Amino acid sequence: MANPKRRHSKARRDKRRAHDALRSPSLTRCPQCDEPKLPHRVCPSCGHYKGREVVATETSA
Repeated sequence: MANPKRRHSKARRDKRRAHDALRSPSLTRCPQCDEPKLPHRVCPSCGHYKGREVVATETSA
């Protein structure tokens, strides 16, 4: 089994980890209720998607 002959530097380690950071989710505004929601998903507050009600919520019932 291969073993490293020399220790990797901190700079080399950190360059590898440069893309591991978590990104915040991109949010869009719901056109019906103007609440923030994830794109291409049903609005959790009003239940609308693409201009029509998909999920019945307590406020719409």
